[in-house]
Amino acid sequence: MSVLSEDPLEAFYFEHEEQEICGQPVSPITDGYQEDYPSVVDRFFTRYYYFKGEVPYQVLYHSNRICLICLAPDHPALSQGISSVNFDIGNVDRSQNVVKGKGKKGGMILQAESTLALVTTENGETYKVPSCIRGKLVEVNTGLVEEPKLLEQLPEGAGYFAILLPKIENCDAIKASLLTQEQYEERLKIQKEVPKTNTSDDTETRSHTEEIVKRELVNSVA
Repeated sequence: MSVLSEDPLEAFYFEHEEQEICGQPVSPITDGYQEDYPSVVDRFFTRYYYFKGEVPYQVLYHSNRICLICLAPDHPALSQGISSVNFDIGNVDRSQNVVKGKGKKGGMILQAESTLALVTTENGETYKVPSCIRGKLVEVNTGLVEEPKLLEQLPEGAGYFAILLPKIENCDAIKASLLTQEQYEERLKIQKEVPKTNTSDDTETRSHTEEIVKRELVNSVA
């Protein structure tokens, strides 16, 4: 009876063979391995952030204008545990969006405050995920409906809710309306320093907090 190898892939492991080109030895490809090689997001996207109240969302902006809408790393749903994701927001099902051709004709036109999806956490909290920018809806990530836990497991950018395409003439204004990575971190810092009240619906307190945040952000980039 034949005995199987403990590692079925052992035969495919890389083994360097001594080679020379023009009299010069060829170094093994493993010499070029870089453990801290930049991620896909670091290489191809710019990170921007959008706040809905005090809840942060991330916009990954590609050089070709494609935008991925994601939860920001500090979104409270990630710490509470994701229970479900639904693109049927009540009056429309975003998963029914259909586009055609290079111009992505037929896609829904969304505003920054338009709701993309509903995220429910394990403690029963529901968050309305905003579109964050004005643009055409290209597609939604329906895989999150079947496996909502992917939002907690996938690397940055892979757990996106939707792909949006803004108009060229709106790009500068859209970038200006969002927070940069530095401004995002500064806002989180300010939010932690502002004392919270017991009433989550205290509009006056929220407005005051927003004014403090805006003032501090302006000063930080002045």
